[in-house]
Amino acid sequence: MEYHIASVADTARALGTTPAGLDAATAQQRLVEHGKNELADTKKKTVGQLLLNQFTDVMILVLLTAAVISGLVGEAKSAYIIIAIVLLNALVGFLQEYRASKALEALQKMAAHQAQVLRAGQPLKVAAADLVPGDVVVLEAGNIIPADVRFVDTHALKVDESSLTGEATNVEKSPDALPAGAYPLGDRANLGYKGTFVTNGRATAYVVATGQHTELGKIAALLQTAETATPLQKRLATFGKRLAAGALGICALFFLAGWLRGEPLLNLLLVAISLAVAAIPEALPAVVTVALALGAKRLVRSHALIRKLPAVETLGSVTYICTDKTGTLTLNKMTVLDLYEPAAATPLLAEGNGLLTAMALNHDVTRDAQGQWLGDSTEVALAQYAADKQYERTALDARFPRIGELPFDSQRMCMSTLHQTSQGVLCVTKGAMGALFKQLQDPSQIPYLQRRVDAMAAQGYRVLGYAAKLLPALPATLDPATVESGLTFLGFASLMDPPRDEARQAVAECRAAGIIPVMITGDHKLTAKAIAESLGILTSAEELVLTGPELAALDEPAFAALVERVRVYARVDPAQKLRIIRALQARHHFVAMTGDGVNDAPALKNADIGIAMGINGTEVAKEAAHLILLDDNFATIVQAVRHGRRIYANILKFIRYILSGNAGEIWAIFLAPFFGLPIPLLAIHILWVNLISDGLPGLALAYEPAEANTMQRPPINPRQTIFADGLGWFILWVGLLIGALTLGTQAWSLRSGVAHWQTMTFTVLCLSQLGNVLAIRSGRESVFTVGLLSNKPLLGAVALTVALQLLVIYTPFGNDLFSTQPLSWRELGITLAISSVVFWAVELQKLVSRRRSQPVVTLPAVMAGVALPIKAAV
Repeated sequence: MEYHIASVADTARALGTTPAGLDAATAQQRLVEHGKNELADTKKKTVGQLLLNQFTDVMILVLLTAAVISGLVGEAKSAYIIIAIVLLNALVGFLQEYRASKALEALQKMAAHQAQVLRAGQPLKVAAADLVPGDVVVLEAGNIIPADVRFVDTHALKVDESSLTGEATNVEKSPDALPAGAYPLGDRANLGYKGTFVTNGRATAYVVATGQHTELGKIAALLQTAETATPLQKRLATFGKRLAAGALGICALFFLAGWLRGEPLLNLLLVAISLAVAAIPEALPAVVTVALALGAKRLVRSHALIRKLPAVETLGSVTYICTDKTGTLTLNKMTVLDLYEPAAATPLLAEGNGLLTAMALNHDVTRDAQGQWLGDSTEVALAQYAADKQYERTALDARFPRIGELPFDSQRMCMSTLHQTSQGVLCVTKGAMGALFKQLQDPSQIPYLQRRVDAMAAQGYRVLGYAAKLLPALPATLDPATVESGLTFLGFASLMDPPRDEARQAVAECRAAGIIPVMITGDHKLTAKAIAESLGILTSAEELVLTGPELAALDEPAFAALVERVRVYARVDPAQKLRIIRALQARHHFVAMTGDGVNDAPALKNADIGIAMGINGTEVAKEAAHLILLDDNFATIVQAVRHGRRIYANILKFIRYILSGNAGEIWAIFLAPFFGLPIPLLAIHILWVNLISDGLPGLALAYEPAEANTMQRPPINPRQTIFADGLGWFILWVGLLIGALTLGTQAWSLRSGVAHWQTMTFTVLCLSQLGNVLAIRSGRESVFTVGLLSNKPLLGAVALTVALQLLVIYTPFGNDLFSTQPLSWRELGITLAISSVVFWAVELQKLVSRRRSQPVVTLPAVMAGVALPIKAAV
């Protein structure tokens, strides 16, 4: 039933209740029927289930199989190292899942613990969880509304619904039924919602919904969905499956070929294990986690706090930012921007400025001991503006002492204060212009004033007017008909929550980076449109503004056809925010969603990256979000996107580095038997290279500075695989080169009779990786252009890796664990020379690529008058 358009009597009949409330037996029966007034929780996974989930990844299963086989064939050292790697990765994954979102718990905390009810006409305190539909609750200022209610009787009742609807101003409530029609939550003035807060007055109300059937419960249901995988998680999951399948395929092929040649099965098993270990980048999970953690640390310095680590790289893939208006794009501070006064001054307030005097007198705000204004944000703006013009109430009270008032209510849309003067009683009225027009003594000026008001409203301003009259004495009974009639117009003030200056620049940066900003707000359409136009969010007639009711009228195909053109959504409800997110995701966009209220939580959780406000955000929004803005500033989001792109680029550099090295290992092991060579490496050698030679420099790649054009490039294509942009070809040719150098070293050292040929082969493979990591710091520019010292941690990691490799070669412990032998200085020099080939080959490839991409410019020959093609400098 739509209780907001039903009368109080019809509501009582539908609920089977009376103003005296339910009797105890009926209440108990309904509690059994409807259940507790609590938010349902989904079944949580046990610690054991969380741990078990960490061992279901395909690459992990391949490694575990390799460990088991290694143990069976006597390679205990390799088995122990593989198991240690698997357990370390499992621990990291378990901790991330264990600290998963607690948004539902935060929602539970918002609910009231006790409620005042009438049962059979008697006041009674009951647990809020025991409320049932039909109960009569008694509310007063300071109460949390314990269930969704239909007001029966109200006295100056105001409710803070900002956490649910997104509107900052308190809502005045009334028991009157609304005319038939579609109303968003914020416009249902006769309903109260579970979890919202009574700020003023008192009321009685019928409970119309409890538990999961409340608006808060509906939001809780929307939150009970699986976490959205990040772009990198999706790509790495696909990559892992393909890599594992490829590794198993290569192992099977190698094993089959060897078996057909009649080679010993034990030897074939050892080689197959080596191939499997070589194919799997063991350091990848650790490097990705550390890179994300370092990125999160940098983001804190930019006033952005990451709650869910994988979200760091998601920022780099964002194509849409759906942002709230108040406090994010605007200052969240109502400000008087313009005044209008009639040409002729009113004789009622002849001394000084009449409009400013009225603004100073007609308000209920105060100052605290520190001089800060306290009260309604709109009234604070009006009073502060007057005070800044040297018109302050405390200074005017001697001339105009207040002797009476008519508080604002939603029916009259006015507030009046009465002041004693030497000429009589001055009545000052403030209110909506439409309400004042009906009370003016001279209606001839109304058409002109209406045009000015409409022009202000079209620019997104809120317009409040002032009027006054002089009474001979204070009426015995203060009523609107006496006080607020026959008024003389004093002028009006235009107010707005102004846009942040830095938000305009941030919006422009978004557009340059190929990111589309979209405003989603609880404000009215005109206000939202005006702000969006001033910020550059709305730039053409083809870009649309859509309201909540208009969105509700669209079916899914119709909305899907429009969603990429909509730039502003006004007066939307929580389910619609989620619908917007999902519609964009269905069009293959990665969506960032900002918000601060409970109403934003489902969209924050289901967006690719949810961004909550740190200053004004509710705990529910913060728990549901992936990132928290510590300064509630849209410009900070753009800074975070810049960091995210840098992090994603550095992770891709690591993948380029590690996979080309792993490909080299695979080629070397796979091709050795076909050239009549023994297996060049042991499984423990491959683990060492994958964890140390790959891992330490890979971690240091996270410190690589962002490239100059980071925010001038479009976002990463959501459907693009890891191997896009030439990465697959790079892995292939560099892997072949590393494999060829490794096998070449092995063949030369065997032919030369070098007893410790395997140590030389192992060292060439290790050091070739280091040359590779130095060269791939940029996919285009030379490392000498980028600057050798621009990433000092990487130089340190390379030096440390070289030192560790030398320890493996020249210490007894290293010789025993890794089956190595010390090299002579000549042999070490040869390995260094061979290893450097990879560095110079990659640098040469980048040089060729740069020259091919340089544009051709035609210039007239000075003497001959013919055109000569020349290469333009980049």
